[in-house]
Amino acid sequence: MVKKILIIDDEIYFAKLVKMNLELGGDFKVEIAVKGYEGIKLAVRLKPHLILLDLLMPDMNGLQVIEELKKDSKTARTPLVMLSAKGDDATRKEVLGKDVDLFITKPISAKDLKDKIIKILKRS
Repeated sequence: MVKKILIIDDEIYFAKLVKMNLELGGDFKVEIAVKGYEGIKLAVRLKPHLILLDLLMPDMNGLQVIEELKKDSKTARTPLVMLSAKGDDATRKEVLGKDVDLFITKPISAKDLKDKIIKILKRS
């Protein structure tokens, strides 16, 4: 079964690269939203199996997106992986306190990211 992944990240080139790498094997179908509000609407409509979410975005940050996703019954239980170039201990602690399944500091190799996604999807 093909798993649906939603990427919410304003860095469109990064998101497209991740999409291309995840879709290569045919195991994933990936959609991209470049703004937080757009991502929330898309998540409710698509009901993805997992969401990859950037922390720093212009319209609303990843923590605000998480709060909105957790309020909606259609997305409240969706596994969340936070991706960020900001990987200090305070940021990591704050993010993991928001019921995120995994915090990943960018950059990460395509193989490592895919392996982590597969691991999370197996437990959910």
